[in-house]
Amino acid sequence: MNETFKIAVIGGGAAGFFAAVRAAEVNPAARVVIFEATAHVLAKVRISGGGRCNTTHACFEARELVKRYPRGSRELIGPFNRFGPRDTVAWFAARGVELKTEADGRMFPVTDDSSTIVDCLRRAASSAAVEVRVRTPVEAVEVEGGEAGGMSGVKPDPQGASGGFRLVLRDGVERFDRVILAAGGGKAGGGHALAEGLGHTIETLAPSLFTFQIEDAVLRGLEGLAVPEAEVSVPGTKLKERGPVLVTHWGLSGPGILRLSAWGARELAACDYQFTVRVAWTGEANEEKVRAAIAAGRESLARKQLTTANPLGLPGRLWDRLVEAAGVPATTVWNALPKKGLSALVRAVAASEFAVTGKSMNKEEFVTCGGVRLKEVNFKTMESRRCPGLYFAGEVLDIDGITGGFNFQNAWTTGWIAGSAAAEVIPAE
Repeated sequence: MNETFKIAVIGGGAAGFFAAVRAAEVNPAARVVIFEATAHVLAKVRISGGGRCNTTHACFEARELVKRYPRGSRELIGPFNRFGPRDTVAWFAARGVELKTEADGRMFPVTDDSSTIVDCLRRAASSAAVEVRVRTPVEAVEVEGGEAGGMSGVKPDPQGASGGFRLVLRDGVERFDRVILAAGGGKAGGGHALAEGLGHTIETLAPSLFTFQIEDAVLRGLEGLAVPEAEVSVPGTKLKERGPVLVTHWGLSGPGILRLSAWGARELAACDYQFTVRVAWTGEANEEKVRAAIAAGRESLARKQLTTANPLGLPGRLWDRLVEAAGVPATTVWNALPKKGLSALVRAVAASEFAVTGKSMNKEEFVTCGGVRLKEVNFKTMESRRCPGLYFAGEVLDIDGITGGFNFQNAWTTGWIAGSAAAEVIPAE
């Protein structure tokens, strides 16, 4: 009698659950098992978005969507055309979860509670008869009937006669016909070591979304202050981003900083996170345009002190610090501001520079650039080009997006495709 077709999903995060549910729904006769090394599945989903879970982003055109991925943009065009944000919204809606769109395009469950997404995924897995094993790390994956690495790999036989994989666990070995590797992007998940053991190249890992550690008198005491639209850049590089910037106890954070850190992940790691960041606080880095904006509002403020009359609409506390940084006495009135003082103030507004001395991981984002080399994966199926029967999903790949729901969309998309392909049964010859 033929054995049951078995699919192992290594990693109990967003990508792993999505892949497992899809595989079980495509092939209800298959036995699908999720192996999670830690005590809790979907941990990142639960804490993401400040506990609200930024599930996806309302960007429904694949070629626009991929522009939000510092790594993987070219490879994701096809997958996003097959399963994109619109499909994600529909998937959750079909299971009773409605998503809402915020002004910046981020999409959250209407409950504003990440548990809504976690519970939905767990219900879907239970309904599809997916087995979930926690505290069950996979120590190794071995190929049966051939070698990994593209040399003599043998397509796993769905009838169980030959081929397949052996999963080495702490308490023994289990055999599976297909393996979906979705064990996250960090070292703790172990996914990269497993992929490397199966013949894959791992691109250098580095944090992707992080905040900047800065100790500077201009920022001291401004903790919690937010600027809605700033431009941030790194002099001497092409790195430049726009978005909200937040002053924190340790330096600078907010979407603008996180996006810059994503695009510059490898470049900033190479300099050991010792660099200069330039901030245009109004979002305008052209000093002449800033000078013109100040001049436009200056006439009506002629007899008022600079620190009590701000023509640029910046937060009052920040404006006071910029005036101070420009070397202009706080009691100076606008019509007495010398040209030298005006030029210094313009520079402070359009090009404040701060020495970054390190990074801090954003508490809501744990994203890594690097991972399985993309040219070693078939993005039509997410199957390995080196080890037939092995599939990838999520951050184990060298793919990462900026903040805003893009990393979860990568997880849903690659998980859905991997689950679909892994569940297909090849007719026996």
